[in-house]
Amino acid sequence: MSEINGKVVIITGASSGLGEATAHRLAKSGAKVMLAARREDRLVALRDAIVEQGGDAIYKVTDVTEREQMESLAQATKDAYGRIDVLINNAGLMPLSPLDKLKVDEWDKMIDVNIRGVLYGIAAVLPTMREQHAGHIINLSSVAGHKVFPSSAVYSATKYAVKAISEGIRQEGEGEIRSTNISPGAVATELTSTISDSETAKNVDELYDMAIDADAIARAIAFAIEQPADVDINELIIRPSKQPL
Repeated sequence: MSEINGKVVIITGASSGLGEATAHRLAKSGAKVMLAARREDRLVALRDAIVEQGGDAIYKVTDVTEREQMESLAQATKDAYGRIDVLINNAGLMPLSPLDKLKVDEWDKMIDVNIRGVLYGIAAVLPTMREQHAGHIINLSSVAGHKVFPSSAVYSATKYAVKAISEGIRQEGEGEIRSTNISPGAVATELTSTISDSETAKNVDELYDMAIDADAIARAIAFAIEQPADVDINELIIRPSKQPL
């Protein structure tokens, strides 16, 4: 039987892309999934699809940039299922642009979602995981969290931060809290739709012609979760085989 079976998993950014693909894959393996995102219609559709396929899923509309909402999400999960085994911090934005375009509002949004949202998720679940003496936090970083590209300075900064936070969890986990940092390359999701700079969008679209399916990342997440409790998969980088950087 899979180690995933029966585990309670919170997934942020579950309404599309990596979050949606991961929810389907984990539910098929027997996980009980709490779906979190801002778009309720998408969450309802995903919940219904999982339940129709025999899975166990509930949802809660959540803005990861609001700490109180993240705390409410964790409490709702605990109320429904009695525990929290895994948090997947998946929600993220990628409005790439050169620094001299001064898209400061976009910088602020990336910092709020990509860093504060991750920290609020950790703060919401950590007390429960400590009480259980077990838990697993999976953070979605990026290839851009390992290398800075033209137009990626701020986005890369947020993803380097996620990588650092993931390592901090590992060091402080005391053998109870597992930490996995997953860094996707070009993956076919809605992530590129937030790029407002036309030249950058064109360059990214050319790169994303080789994008791999979101389920490739979902499989990696499942791999990390299904390891025995004494095995901690700390770092995975997954990119298209044709991606040069």
